[in-house]
Amino acid sequence: MLSDRITPERIAETEKRIRPHIRHTPVLHADLADFGLAAGPLDFKLEFLQHSGSFKARGAFSSLLGRKVPAAGVVAASGGNHGAAVAYAAMRLGIPATIFVPSVTSPAKAERIRGYGANLVIGGERYADALAASEQWVGESGAMAIHAYDQPETLLGQGTIGVEIEADIPNTDTLLVAVGGGGLIGGIAAWFQGRVRVVAVEPEGAPTLWQAFEAGYPVDAPAGGIAADSLAPKRVGELMFPIARAYAQRPVLVSDDEIRQAQQTLWDRLRIVAEPGGATAFAALLARKYVPAPDERVAVLLCGANTTAVRFD
Repeated sequence: MLSDRITPERIAETEKRIRPHIRHTPVLHADLADFGLAAGPLDFKLEFLQHSGSFKARGAFSSLLGRKVPAAGVVAASGGNHGAAVAYAAMRLGIPATIFVPSVTSPAKAERIRGYGANLVIGGERYADALAASEQWVGESGAMAIHAYDQPETLLGQGTIGVEIEADIPNTDTLLVAVGGGGLIGGIAAWFQGRVRVVAVEPEGAPTLWQAFEAGYPVDAPAGGIAADSLAPKRVGELMFPIARAYAQRPVLVSDDEIRQAQQTLWDRLRIVAEPGGATAFAALLARKYVPAPDERVAVLLCGANTTAVRFD
């Protein structure tokens, strides 16, 4: 059953609430032929230019502005990007924040979290470990938990990307979106409700939504691969799954090598630096795991760039 808490009307309300605090990120127009594919229009939504380096700032501000925050502040578990977003939003709003991350979190993301003034705690090896540690901290401190993907405010915030895409490229036929816990694709799919074909893309090493589609409900999945710090939760969220099943396409899986090639190609052709999770949706196109039909207008969401893959001397 679809949640009446995550609707286009509520996404539009959320967009107005968080608008003063987020960036309307740009769209880069290209052509599939630029990447050795059959000619056709291709649009990139450059959401990695959002505050804190990923789309997660939208959900963070949605939570902090839409809920009553206790004096103890907020706590979040994250592979890195959600933590950086919550830390940034908390800094801007003057709220104490404690962020739990697993040991696989990239140094770039850990540095961002610390740089925004949050208390950073390493909690285990994987996201599930950090989540368990954060839940214990909630009980001890009284802080408010901000879930990375399985919370209405988070999905509503991420869904505001759909508002911008519809305004800037209204003739989009298909949108490719990377999936971890599913807050991003859940919010976007809830906004479009089938008006745009939303294609989920996951790493082979962390097929959370793919396995949920196979089982018919969220189940535990492997949590490995090159994008493990952003696209490898234990399972997809309960809130997003009925939305994805109703309004998103069956997931496409890409390998680590295909993700690396997508990162390299984005740098070589467009001078865009994307983290592995941020390049995963593009990998499906580049590896021909998703092949557009003639005259199909495709957009790719580049959702994160918190990486030290490129250093400047």
